[in-house]
Amino acid sequence: MTHDFNTLRATWSFPTVIRFGSGSISLLPKACTEQGMSRPLLVTDPGLAGTPMVAAMLEDCRKAGLGAEIFAQVKPNPTGGNVEAGLKAFRAGKHDGVVVIGGGSAMDAGKVIAFMAGQSLPVWHFDDNGPGWKDAALDGIAPIIAVPTTAGTGSEVGRAGVIVNEETHQKIIIFHPKMLPAVVIEDPQLTIGLPPHLTAATGIDAFTHCLEAYCAPSFHPLAEGVALEGMRLVKEYLPRAYKDGTDIEARGQILIAASMGATAFQKGLGGIHSISHPVGALYDTHHGLTNAVVMPYVLAFNRPAVEAKIGRLAAFLGIAGGFDGFLDWVLAFRRDLGIPHTLAKIGVDAARAGEIGKYAAIDPTAGSNPIPLDAAILQKLFEDAVAGRL
Repeated sequence: MTHDFNTLRATWSFPTVIRFGSGSISLLPKACTEQGMSRPLLVTDPGLAGTPMVAAMLEDCRKAGLGAEIFAQVKPNPTGGNVEAGLKAFRAGKHDGVVVIGGGSAMDAGKVIAFMAGQSLPVWHFDDNGPGWKDAALDGIAPIIAVPTTAGTGSEVGRAGVIVNEETHQKIIIFHPKMLPAVVIEDPQLTIGLPPHLTAATGIDAFTHCLEAYCAPSFHPLAEGVALEGMRLVKEYLPRAYKDGTDIEARGQILIAASMGATAFQKGLGGIHSISHPVGALYDTHHGLTNAVVMPYVLAFNRPAVEAKIGRLAAFLGIAGGFDGFLDWVLAFRRDLGIPHTLAKIGVDAARAGEIGKYAAIDPTAGSNPIPLDAAILQKLFEDAVAGRL
């Protein structure tokens, strides 16, 4: 059965309420009211803050009698300082909820702002590496509505936010179950303006989430099934969205794939992300693009543990040649989408390789790689990705 994505509207709850469809952004004021918000803070990034799209959301909320304001002091790799500034704005405006609008940066910052609105402990206490989330005060956590405008991170269905600690130059995953947005509005119309290079980088981010979740060694058959379908959607529809940004069906399917990736990675991630996180923190690179560049180097390293599994994946995706065929397809897929083959091409050198290895080894995602990782292995994988040694 086929669907017309120009008119399709659907709602499902997995893992939270998702209202999907072209034009579904019109539901935002009602969603705010349903979540008890009378003064929502709209958290976005500086690039989106001045766009007609965000202006229309703000106007619609105000027409509905909501005391909405915008906060947009969010860096591409959001920092603890961004969270502090957002909390100040939240409290000064007497806001009672957060609407996060944008890609992973705005999503992560906005979710952590909403979470920290109820906390007295410092944000770093809730590092996903430890049990700090159990110490959270629950009553003051603000409700969250997520409106993705890119299709990649899937942060709209996640229970965490990735924030840079400026003092240690580490990306810290801040976690709490109540950080999961109560409602997600997925409107493919909002992604039409995303340029091709960002469409590619964010779309491959979704693929990376699915791939690492599928390969993670933990037992979670449900997540594995979601990951498989997410990769099929990216393979089929990302080239279409890249070539024609107005293709609503392709845009919609990639939005779905992004949410599927973040749903699947509760099974685990791996070495791609454990390298990408410190690279982003130290070099301020785009997260999805960094993942896309690093992917084949970690995939090749993991071959002894995942070869049979990748063979099954390749067959499902209609790719001949087992592991070798799949790796060749990944390289061609990246190339066709304009993704560079090396980190050097995106401004990353090997001068801080030791730091990258050290920080990658303690990143929470390293523990779910199919083959055990340590700082020396991760440093070498990083150096290989800088130089293009595959």
